[in-house]
Amino acid sequence: MIKSVLVANRGEIACRVFRTCRELGIATVAVFSDADAGALHVREADTAVRLPGATPAETYLRGDLLVAAALASGADAVHPGYGFLSENADFARAVTGAGLTWIGPPPDAIEAMASKTRAKELMGLPPLSLADVTERDLPLLIKASAGGGGRGMRVVRQLADIEAQLTAARAEALGAFGDGDVFVEPYVEGGRHVEVQILADAHGTVWVLGTRDCSLQRRHQKVIEEAPAPGLRPEMVDELYALAVRAVKATDYRGAGTVEFLVAGAKAHFLEMNTRLQVEHPVTEAVFGLDLVALQLRVAEGDALPSSPPAPRGHAIEARLYAEDPANGWAPQTGTLHQLAVEGARLDAGYADGDTIGVHYDPMIAKVVVHGATRAEAARKLAHAFERARVHGPATNRDLLVRSLRHPDFTDGPDHPDSDSAAAHQGRQGPRLDTGFYDRNLADVTAPLPGAAHAALAAALADAASRAGRFGGGWRNVPSQPQVKRYGEHEVRYRLTRQGLEADGHPGVRLDCATPDRVRLEVDGLIREFGVSGYRDGVVYVDTASGCHALTAHPRFTDPSDLVAPGSLLAPMPGVVARVADGVEEGCRVHAGQPLLWLEAMKMEHRISAPVSGTLTALHAAPGRQVEVGALLAVVASEAEEA
Repeated sequence: MIKSVLVANRGEIACRVFRTCRELGIATVAVFSDADAGALHVREADTAVRLPGATPAETYLRGDLLVAAALASGADAVHPGYGFLSENADFARAVTGAGLTWIGPPPDAIEAMASKTRAKELMGLPPLSLADVTERDLPLLIKASAGGGGRGMRVVRQLADIEAQLTAARAEALGAFGDGDVFVEPYVEGGRHVEVQILADAHGTVWVLGTRDCSLQRRHQKVIEEAPAPGLRPEMVDELYALAVRAVKATDYRGAGTVEFLVAGAKAHFLEMNTRLQVEHPVTEAVFGLDLVALQLRVAEGDALPSSPPAPRGHAIEARLYAEDPANGWAPQTGTLHQLAVEGARLDAGYADGDTIGVHYDPMIAKVVVHGATRAEAARKLAHAFERARVHGPATNRDLLVRSLRHPDFTDGPDHPDSDSAAAHQGRQGPRLDTGFYDRNLADVTAPLPGAAHAALAAALADAASRAGRFGGGWRNVPSQPQVKRYGEHEVRYRLTRQGLEADGHPGVRLDCATPDRVRLEVDGLIREFGVSGYRDGVVYVDTASGCHALTAHPRFTDPSDLVAPGSLLAPMPGVVARVADGVEEGCRVHAGQPLLWLEAMKMEHRISAPVSGTLTALHAAPGRQVEVGALLAVVASEAEEA
C-alpha cells in the first residue's frame, strides 16, 4: 500500500494530486526549482525537496534528481502529473528500478505511444508517406512525432512550401522535445477535437469513461473542454470507444490515458494516445462522479477495478484561465496575482492570492469547472462564475471565456451530430463547434468590455472616499474647479455638490453611496454596484456585474525617465532573446511589420516586428540575452523622421 507520494511536477497538477492524497491519508512530497521556492504546491506538500538546475524548467526534466528526491524524502511512489517527464519511458523505468511505485502506465506502453508515427502503426493507421504526397492530399499538417501543444506543427497548402515548412517544424520540434522527427497527415478543416478517457487495471478490466470535446483552441492550445462531447451519433461514439480499447489492448495498458481524435463528417481520424492524466480530466470526474487520481493510485497498488464504471450524469465544462493580454497579441503576462476568487465552480489552481506568475512556465493560472444537469445549464453557470470572479493581477483571457461560453456557435453546439461541418454551414449562418471557432469568432469574443467610463468614474469616487476619510469631506459649498482623475484613456472630471454628483460626460448619473472599496451609482434609473480594489502597482480593478475593468491610474506628473524615444521596441514580457532575424543589424533598412527578433517566454516564441518602415538605429538584443519587461530591444527611426 502506498504511504507517501512524490509528485514529479509543479503548479496546478501537483496541488490537485496532493488534494486526493490528503483525502486518502497519503503523505505528499513536492519538488521545486529555485523559481518555485515559495510556490503554492511547495506550501501545500508535507515535505519539499529543492532540485538544482541551470534553468528553472530544466530542474523538472532531470529524472535522476527526481528519483533521488523521492528516495531522500522517504516517498514510496511517484506521480508524474502531466507535461515534463510524465510520458518519458526512461523516467518510468528509473522510478521502478529504484524500488518505487510508478503511478502511471507501463514504460513499454509509454514508449509504444510516445511516437505518433509508431502509435498510428500500432493502431493500423499508418501516416502518409512524404514521397507519395500530391496536390490531392492538400492541405497537409506537419506534426512533431514527439511532444504536443502545437510545437513543431505547420499547415501546408501548397506543395512548393513543404520543404521550408518541414525545416521549420523539425527545428522547432528539436528545440522543444529534443527530437526533430516529424510526419505529415491530412489537415482536416472544420473538424472537432474529440477524445476518449480510458482507465485500465492489471486484471484485464478496461473502463471507457465517455467522450470529451476540446475543439475550442487557440494556437493549438485547448481553451474550453466539455464532457460528454455534444451531438455525436451513437455509431460514432461506438467507433471511438472501439478504437480507444484497441489502443489499450495494443499496448497492454494500465492506468489512466486518453485517446484523441479529429472528427469530421462521419469519419474519426486517430491523432494520438496520451499516456497520462489530461489537463481536462475534471470534466470526466464531474460527469461520472469519480476521482481519477484516486483510481490511478488504486490501480498502481494492484487493486482491481469494478467490472464497469458508474453511469454518467449531466454535463460538465472546464475553461482554462490564462495570464495573457488580448491587447498585446495575447502575449503571456507576468506579475503579482493579487486576488483569485471564483464562486460556484471547482477551481483547480496553481496560484493563490499574492503569488507571482513568472516567465518560466506555461501561463495557465487555473482551471474552472462546473457541472449541470444539461449542457446549457453548465455553460450558463460557468459564464456567470467567470463574470463574477475576482481576478486581480496580470491581464487574462477571462472576458474571452465568458463570451465564448455565450456565443451561439458554442451554446447551440454542433448543428448535427457528426455532419460535415463545411458542407453543413455553407451558404448560411448557424451553430458550429469545431477547431476553427476562434478563427471565425475572435473579433466577436474579444470586443472591449462595455462600461469602462462608468468604471473609471466609480474608481475616482472610491479614491475620493478614501481621501475624504483621511482629510475630511469632498463636497464644496461654493462653485469650484472639478476634480480630475485619469485612468488609462479615461479622464474623469466631477464635482460633489449639495445637489449631488456632477460628472462631465455622465448626465443623469446619480451617486447613491461611495466607500473606498465599493461605489453604487444610479445609471439610467438602474442601480449598479462597483467593487473597487487598488494595489501598489497603480492598477485599480473595478468589478461589475458584467466583468472587471483594470484601470491604470495616471500620476499627476510624468517622470522624465519614463519617456521613451519614438520607434523604441520594448520587451513586452520578461524572457530570453531566442534569435535575431537574418540580416538584421544596426543601420539596416527595415519595413513595417518585418520580423526583427524573437523572444522566448512561457514555452512560446513571440515575434518582435518593426513598427514602421525606416532605419534600425539601435539593436540591443542578442541571442541568449535575458531581458526584463520594458527593456529596450531596438529602435527604428521612421522614414518621416529621416526626411
